Amino acid sequence: MRFAPVMLALALGLAACAPTTAVAPPSASGTVPAIYQARTDTGPGGEPIEIAAVKPAYLTERNRRQRVVYNGGDAPGTIVVDPYARVLYLVHEGGEATRFGIAVGRAGTGFAGNATIRRKAQWPSWTPTANMVRTEPELYGAVRDGLPGGIGNPLGSRALYLYQGGRDTMYRIHGTMDPSSVGKATSAGCIRLFNQDIMDLFEQTPMGTQVRVRTPAESAALEGPLVETPDGYLLPAGPQPTAAAQPIPAALPATASPVESAVPAG
Repeated sequence: MRFAPVMLALALGLAACAPTTAVAPPSASGTVPAIYQARTDTGPGGEPIEIAAVKPAYLTERNRRQRVVYNGGDAPGTIVVDPYARVLYLVHEGGEATRFGIAVGRAGTGFAGNATIRRKAQWPSWTPTANMVRTEPELYGAVRDGLPGGIGNPLGSRALYLYQGGRDTMYRIHGTMDPSSVGKATSAGCIRLFNQDIMDLFEQTPMGTQVRVRTPAESAALEGPLVETPDGYLLPAGPQPTAAAQPIPAALPATASPVESAVPAG
């Protein structure tokens, strides 16, 4: 039966999230954009997997994927992760970027600097670290040998793996089994996106893509002061001198080729 694995995965997902309320943020819309509608994907064994539409309550202004003016100095094609502002950017030409809302776990603030995407996985498997099993055996002991990819896996539909040279940083950009966590700080994990967002970002991310993870100082300088709402979301502390965001189509626009990696794709 799938019931037990799915319930275990939900328990893991809930354990990785900060407590939240059921009150929908006032900025959420009652309409779900096409890019966040339900999808049917192909699972690791070739089986169809149904991905539910994102609920309107989770699509706050900062969580929704949108084209924005970009004030950083990163090259087009770069992925920029700001774990302190809880946003991720895919940089385009002309001073613009596509912004995504993200959930940030403790591991999400444990790395900063430059890295390269050296591995990509669809419906990735997941194994808790030895430290996770040791410190929380009641939660992770049953999955110490790992969980296969699929709807019961907390990494969600896709994962991007960051490397420095030949070293795995253990930093991941991935989907989530808990869309309510996006935009919030969570107790575990790295950088989570809505499954729909990571699926589209995955397709636009070649091997060798450069990634920049901001420091707290860089985040403060580029994003300005932020405040956390009772719902757990971040909002600008005051008026921000940014241009209005533009809706984007279901497919991300093509980006310029990133700096080529010395490691061949494959």
